[in-house]
Amino acid sequence: MKPDFQRDLIPRDDALRLIGALNEMKDKAHKAAQQWELLTEDGQVPVAPSFTVLLQHATDAQELSRDVLRLTTGFARSPLHATRDGSTVLKHLALAATMSSHAAPYFAETAEHALALLRATNPADRHYLTNNMVHDHATGRAYLRRTSESLRDAGKELEDHLGFQRFLAQLTRPGGPPKPPPPSPGGHHR
Repeated sequence: MKPDFQRDLIPRDDALRLIGALNEMKDKAHKAAQQWELLTEDGQVPVAPSFTVLLQHATDAQELSRDVLRLTTGFARSPLHATRDGSTVLKHLALAATMSSHAAPYFAETAEHALALLRATNPADRHYLTNNMVHDHATGRAYLRRTSESLRDAGKELEDHLGFQRFLAQLTRPGGPPKPPPPSPGGHHR
């Protein structure tokens, strides 16, 4: 029978594969949050915002959300989530799944407002639609940033777990823990 701490370890190859997938999705979410701009370079709302571009933001956010949900579901179905560190990883993944799921509707509403703005003639309606469009787009980007942060935190948890495994491997190696390195030449002895 394995000692308790060994049963609580996530296999290294599984952790490395998951870290790779997390980093890829984290980078996608971060890049989208940084690059999907609504405002012009001088901070103004474009006179005629592109419905097609804004709808593409919604489509891409939906695809990212689907990928995060699939990864989270796969991890939740695996025995890996039952470990102490695995449950923390699952908590971060669940938050990433929630945040990514919220992003896409905000981008879709941004596109809807942009389309309505093109047809609006009343200044009060244009003002209302413009404000909602800016708010919704900024909110969608904020959800993508939170998605990226949660994916980053899940990856960091796994990296820390692998560091702990390396530490344990050194302690349990025949002959005991490794000897400290010799003092550097010219170094001071205490």
